[in-house]
Amino acid sequence: MSRGMPRLPRPLMDLWDWQSQAACRDVNPELFFSPESERGVRKRAREMVAKSLCGTCPVQPECRQHALSVGEPYGVWGGTTESERDNTTLLPEHRKSA
Repeated sequence: MSRGMPRLPRPLMDLWDWQSQAACRDVNPELFFSPESERGVRKRAREMVAKSLCGTCPVQPECRQHALSVGEPYGVWGGTTESERDNTTLLPEHRKSA
């Protein structure tokens, strides 16, 4: 390859490989995404179970970073709920501008 050639992007598998190591890879996604009508105690209980699974996950930081960087609006990702990501102080550089 000559020096003047632009560098090719990384293969997509490299970008998403962390997902194959996720603790949730074989879990029903409904645990992480609430039905539209779910509220209150039921929603908090489901989120608590999802977040406890995230706490055992070897790729929790990668998952959280992904959700923050793409502005994931739904579900539990990397141990954070949508409201926690929307109002996060975990990574100030990812705060949404008002």
